[in-house]
Amino acid sequence: MKNTIIDREGKPIYLTKERWKHIINEHPELSNKEEEIKLVIQNSYIIKESKYDKRVKFYYKYIKEKNRYLFIAVKYLKDKGFIITAFFVRSIQK
Repeated sequence: MKNTIIDREGKPIYLTKERWKHIINEHPELSNKEEEIKLVIQNSYIIKESKYDKRVKFYYKYIKEKNRYLFIAVKYLKDKGFIITAFFVRSIQK
C-alpha cells in the first residue's frame, strides 16, 4: 500500500508500517483491502467526528458482500492525518 493517501479536502493521510501491521494482524480479513481503504478515504463515503476527540474522524463504507461497513479511524494533527485502525463493523456510530 502506498503510505500516503490524499483525502477529499486535499490533506495527506499517512499509514505507517506499524499501523498497517497492527491492522492486518488484528483484522486479517483486511489484508487484501488496501485499495478499498484508500478509496474510502479519498471518496469520503460517510464521515463522522469522534465524540471524544475532535481530531479523530471515522470513515465508513458499506461493503455489500460482507454485509458490514468498513470502518477507518484517522487522527488529524495540523494539516495531516494518520490512520489509527481499520476493521469491519455492523453499524455506524451515532
